[in-house]
Amino acid sequence: MKDLFTLPENLPVPQDDGACNHLHNIKMPSINLTTTKNREVNLNELAQNPTVIFFYPRTGTLTDPTADGWDLIPGARGCTPQSCGFRDLYSEFKEQGFNVFGASTQSTEYQQEFVKRNHIPFEILSDEKFLLTEKLKLPTFEFNNQRLIKRMAMVLNHGNIVKVFYPVFPPDKNAEVVLEWIKQAE
Repeated sequence: MKDLFTLPENLPVPQDDGACNHLHNIKMPSINLTTTKNREVNLNELAQNPTVIFFYPRTGTLTDPTADGWDLIPGARGCTPQSCGFRDLYSEFKEQGFNVFGASTQSTEYQQEFVKRNHIPFEILSDEKFLLTEKLKLPTFEFNNQRLIKRMAMVLNHGNIVKVFYPVFPPDKNAEVVLEWIKQAE
């Protein structure tokens, strides 16, 4: 079984392909997504307050951590380290007045197992119907006949996307980078 928490050396680094350039300072759409607490959240309402949403392709499970070829895709590996980074700094985000949410295209049920297993204190949004992905034209990629969202993070406030972090590498440092940006932006 592969270690889900440690990133292998020599992972391919994702390059900025400009796929998120259009997101800066746009209004977050009024779309409802289900969270791991089985509640519907309207993203425009969520974005009215200081919020970070980090996006990841997919998390593995203890029995099926990663598929062959996953580590060869630039930016694919690292969903658990990215999520755990936000988990570990969650109280600092709260001290700064920010809500934190994760997001992927996996089902709520799948995400709930991940949240429980890794003691994630925040909710994860499921965009399994690609409502937000399509509306915002978020970058995706195909792997094993699955469409997955590329890794990124957004800072939201006053209904808008005020900062986008893309591409994200290394994923285990994403929370630190976002938190530092928030502190600098004060």
